[in-house]
Amino acid sequence: MLLKEPLEFAKEFIQKLNESIVAEKPGSALSRHQRWWLAFCITAILITNSVCWARFERASLGKLTLAGLSWMFKCSKISWDRLLIHSVRTLLKAYGITEGVLALDDSDRNRTKNTTQIAHVHKIKDKKTNGYMMGQNIVLLLLVSPKISIPVGFAFYEPDPMWKAWQTENKRLKKQEVDKKQRPKKPSRDPRYPTKQNLALKLLRVFSKEFPEIKVRCILADALYGNKDFMTPASKLFGGVQMISQLRSNQVIQMWNYTQTVSEYFQSHPGIQTTIPIRAGEPKIVVIGGARLRVKAHKKKRFVIALRYEGESESRYIVATDMTWRMTDIVSAYTLRWLVEVFFSDWKMYEGWGQMAKQPGVDGSNRGLILSLLTDHALLLHPDQMALLKHKLPAITVGSLREKIRFEAIIEFMRQLLSCDNPEAALAESIEQIKKVVILAPSSKHLNHRTLGRLEPSASLKYKKVA
Repeated sequence: MLLKEPLEFAKEFIQKLNESIVAEKPGSALSRHQRWWLAFCITAILITNSVCWARFERASLGKLTLAGLSWMFKCSKISWDRLLIHSVRTLLKAYGITEGVLALDDSDRNRTKNTTQIAHVHKIKDKKTNGYMMGQNIVLLLLVSPKISIPVGFAFYEPDPMWKAWQTENKRLKKQEVDKKQRPKKPSRDPRYPTKQNLALKLLRVFSKEFPEIKVRCILADALYGNKDFMTPASKLFGGVQMISQLRSNQVIQMWNYTQTVSEYFQSHPGIQTTIPIRAGEPKIVVIGGARLRVKAHKKKRFVIALRYEGESESRYIVATDMTWRMTDIVSAYTLRWLVEVFFSDWKMYEGWGQMAKQPGVDGSNRGLILSLLTDHALLLHPDQMALLKHKLPAITVGSLREKIRFEAIIEFMRQLLSCDNPEAALAESIEQIKKVVILAPSSKHLNHRTLGRLEPSASLKYKKVA
C-alpha cells in the first residue's frame, strides 16, 4: 500500500481531538506538524497493520523517514497522557453518550524470548499450549454504551519479582509438606509493581474523575477481580453502583451455623430453566439459581448466582454487590463482559498492536499503545460508521472497514498522481522511490548460492552395506 497523505477521516478525527484539547486548556493546541503526524500514523497503522516506522517509511515512498517518524514519537512535545482522555471525550460528544457499563479485563501480548528493550515484558502462562511465553500484559477498561463500545483506559501489569520468587518457593515447600512456620514469610508488596486489582481501581478512579457526567450503570470483571478488596472499593467509586464478578467453585459461604462451598450449596439447590437476552440481543436458554448468601472471604452478604448455559455440564458462579437487582438482570448484565473479548480480538488483529509494535522503553510501549487505541477511536468516527450508528443500524466490523480504507488509500494515491501537471513523470518518480525504499531480502529457503554436498556412497564403506 502507498500513502503520501493521511486520509481525510483521520485528519478530521485529529482536528476534533485538538478542539477538545483547546477547550480544556487554551494555548495547548497541537501544532500543524503534530496534527499531520498523528493523522498519518493512524492511517499508516490501518494500511500496514503495525506500529512500525520502517513500514511507515516504505508506505510513504520515502517521503517520511524512519528517523523523522521516530523523532516525532520520542521527542515531540505532545501531551501523551491526555491524548486518550480527549479522544474519549470527542467520541462521547459525537454520539451524545451519557451512560454505560464499565467492563474490565486483561490481555497478553507475546514477545520474543530474548527481548531486553521492550518494557514490562515478563514470563506469562500460555493458555493455548499450557506452557510459558515472554510477553506483556495489559489491563484494559472498556465503556459499553447503548451505541458503541469505547476503550477508555489501560495499564501495563508487571509482577513483583520478590513476590513471585516467594510464591514459587512457598509452593515448592508446601508440596514437600514443610510446616508454615518453617517456610519463608510473605514479603511486603513493592509499590513499583501494583497488582492487577490495584491497576484496575486506578483506571476506574481516573474515569470517575475525568468523566463525572457519565452515569455508570454497573461494573463488570472476571473472577480475578471477584474479591472484597476490589469489589467494594470499585462500587464505592461510583456511589455504590452494582459490581458484578465471579466466584471460584470452592469459595466458602456461610449459612446460619454451618459453612459449605458454593458448588456444594448449588448442588442441593438446583436452579430453574429460563431464557435471558445475551448481550442485549438474542435470548438464550440457561439454567440459573441464586440466593443472597454471606461470602466468607468478603465478610458480607452478596447475591450469588449459579449460571449454566444450554449444553454445559458445569456452572459458573456470579457474584454481585447490589442485592436489590433481579437475578435475571444481573445475569443479563454480566453477559456484556464478553464484548471486551471481542474488542481484544479486533484490536490485536487489525489495529497494529497485535502484529508489530515494538517501540523500546516505557514511553515506547505506552505511546505505541495509545496510537493503536486512537486508531480504534478514529474508526468509530469514520463517516460510514457514523452514518449507520446514528440511524440505529448494525455497526461495520473493524476488519471490513479497514479493508475499505486500504482501497481508499490506493484510490487517493492514484488521484494524487493524476492531478499532477505531468502524471507520467510523477509515476516514473514513484517507481524509482519504490525501488529505493523496498529492500529485497535474501531467502534461505533456496540453495541457489550453495551446494547440496556429497550425496553418494563411499567405496571404502561397501562392507557396511546391509544385504
